[in-house]
Amino acid sequence: MSQARDHGAGWWPTGPLTWTRTGAGPQFAAGTPVLIVFVVVLLGLVSGAGMIWLPLLAAGPALAAATSRLPGVLCVGFLAAVLGAVLGIRDGVPGRELAIVLSALVAVTLASGLASGLRVRRERVLAAVRSVAEAAQHALLKPVPATVGQFQVAVRYSAAEAEARIGGDLYALVPTPYGVRLIVGDVRGKGLPAVGTAALVLGVFREAAYDEPDLLDVVGRIERSLARNLGSDDFVTAVVAGYPGAGSMEVVNCGHAPPLVVRGSDVLVVEPTRPAPPLGLRALTGETPSLQILPFTDGDQLLLYTDGVTEARNHAREFYPLVERVARHLSDDPSRTLAALHDELLAHVGGRLHDDAALLLLRKPAAVSSAASAA
Repeated sequence: MSQARDHGAGWWPTGPLTWTRTGAGPQFAAGTPVLIVFVVVLLGLVSGAGMIWLPLLAAGPALAAATSRLPGVLCVGFLAAVLGAVLGIRDGVPGRELAIVLSALVAVTLASGLASGLRVRRERVLAAVRSVAEAAQHALLKPVPATVGQFQVAVRYSAAEAEARIGGDLYALVPTPYGVRLIVGDVRGKGLPAVGTAALVLGVFREAAYDEPDLLDVVGRIERSLARNLGSDDFVTAVVAGYPGAGSMEVVNCGHAPPLVVRGSDVLVVEPTRPAPPLGLRALTGETPSLQILPFTDGDQLLLYTDGVTEARNHAREFYPLVERVARHLSDDPSRTLAALHDELLAHVGGRLHDDAALLLLRKPAAVSSAASAA
């Protein structure tokens, strides 16, 4: 994306309707509050100055509010109060002072119980939102089969919006009367507005890809639809490609990261011959995209991606070197290639992606000879 989004765990599709968690935040163990209570009591017993340590018992129920439900918070608070009373009586703490400390402990326990109840309620709402968002993401970015037409295909996608599991990067690949056609794009912005724009682009692409013989006309229909529906500051960068046959691949680049063509052991960066603005901005610039025709024969591969991959930084603020790493992980199986790139990308950023990232790899396998088929 043009702007980084929420920092958090991502979700990568590893197969049809299968998602893999790419990161998670640290969690306290449920037994930690009880352990804290016993540590405080032990310190009081060892030092012989129970009154000094008694106020720290409130840390037990306070922490339990973040790890336990209401009954657990009340149990920790009750345990702390009982042990605090025993410790206070043992050390001869005056009754009035002990009563004040225990009253404060009860108040903290009740407040922590309320906080726990609110936390549980928010978690239920968040779980419902995640479920709906994940269903929406599956409907929007439909699983791509391993084989489409004469091509092997693999896709990897990660949404930076960890809580919603949904983002603004988009991809689609469809067989049409004019050959296999595909799109990978990146919506400016984030959240639900970006998701709505991505849905609009994919809907128009899937319809136009079947109707329009010319790939530029497919791009034109997307442009006209976005011009009617987007604000003046909104846009979508995208690469639209198609394989009409006869050993060639058509590519239209609208302000997006350049595709990579893998031929043998060489990785070629396909820079646009005539730079074009992102989709939705043509009316402001007056420039139109151009159609590039690339040789694409048996064994060749085409990699489309979003800048969430190439702009991923490590702790030294170094970008992920995609071209170099693609050459390192090349194989005849697109899914294996993308799996290796995915693992290395996560290692590069320390396990947490900070932007949506999408990769789509298309490979044309070598034709099987009739003699080999007969054998």
